[in-house]
Amino acid sequence: MEITNISEAKASLSQLIKRVQETGESIIIGKAGKPVAVLSPYRADTTVRKLGGSWEGKVEISEEFDALDSSIENSFYKASVFPKNE
Repeated sequence: MEITNISEAKASLSQLIKRVQETGESIIIGKAGKPVAVLSPYRADTTVRKLGGSWEGKVEISEEFDALDSSIENSFYKASVFPKNE
């Protein structure tokens, strides 16, 4: 696989991206003849995620989880934004 140097890649980035999209090949970008980066096609992860894991069956959410104490609710919805000058 050929190595494209950084200055060449900088000058022709859009052509390199087009090449990657069309052919699916990866392009190695190098500095002083040594590889430093790879330009490769993006592939979306289509793996189906499995729910569960190590906490499955160990955590229980109470019925009151979403209940809101009236004093907290009042401080958000009924309090003034700015304190009154006395």
